[in-house]
Amino acid sequence: MIKKNNWKGWLYLAPIIILMAVFTFYPLISTFSIAFMKDYDYIKQTSAGFTFDNFAIVLGLAPTNPEAPVELQGYVTDVVRYAIPNTAIITFVTVPLSIIIALAIAVGLNSIPKFQKIFQTIFFIPYVTNSIAVGMVFAVLFDYNGIVNFLLGTMGREYAWIDLGAPTWKAMIALCIYIIWSSLPFKILIFLSGLAGIDKQYYDAAKIDSAGKFKTLMHVTVPLLSPQILYVMITSFIGAFKEYDSVVGLLGKPGTDATKNMYTVVYYIYDTISQNNVHYGSAAAVLLFVVILAFTGIQFWVSKKRVHY
Repeated sequence: MIKKNNWKGWLYLAPIIILMAVFTFYPLISTFSIAFMKDYDYIKQTSAGFTFDNFAIVLGLAPTNPEAPVELQGYVTDVVRYAIPNTAIITFVTVPLSIIIALAIAVGLNSIPKFQKIFQTIFFIPYVTNSIAVGMVFAVLFDYNGIVNFLLGTMGREYAWIDLGAPTWKAMIALCIYIIWSSLPFKILIFLSGLAGIDKQYYDAAKIDSAGKFKTLMHVTVPLLSPQILYVMITSFIGAFKEYDSVVGLLGKPGTDATKNMYTVVYYIYDTISQNNVHYGSAAAVLLFVVILAFTGIQFWVSKKRVHY
């Protein structure tokens, strides 16, 4: 009977296992293998052998054509100069701010149960809206003749946020605002589900001890929400490291002028693959995978002392 049930279990799991094998495991293994291939040609499926140079080239530590004369040896600078700093700014600015804002909104919604469902639906609308469409709306808002400049009283191309010639720092502010706004619904929903599971006796005890709202939030709500905060933090950092569609949706390109000043790591990966430099894109993808894996491991290690289940 046990063997029969096991057979049925594997049969039920077969469709998803096949899909994961085709669309997850095979691409992952293929990416790792291509990252160590020299001069890989995606169209011909050929390479010049095994190498570690792809990683050094991506990081700008080795020339792309070492066999050429010194004056003709080109170096990849987009990753170190643009992609890594931009990805770091997006990650370490948008994730903490979005978590704090989402937690504040969730706590506020939890205090008005009569209207919670209505506001929850309103806040969740951006999550089910196409990110490119939302990005186009934000592009209109931050246009040099858009609503943002109208409210600030700074109309004109010289006050551009994301348009041609706009300074990088202004484009980054607009991008971070867009990312934070579009990421709030999922976080709010997770925090609301966590708040619903907190026993009211803890708040009653806080009232007896004459604890204020802020102390109750920091010493009761936040510790009891720590599993949800950890989950949101890990998924948010992973998503921020892989940020791509927000750049496309808001900017349409990695730069606000002829440079690539709004490049991200994932944008670099897609860009190099489109130019048939799949081995460089795969090497960058592997490096990003290692960084995300290490950062996630650090968060789990820290959570052992900070998360209360």
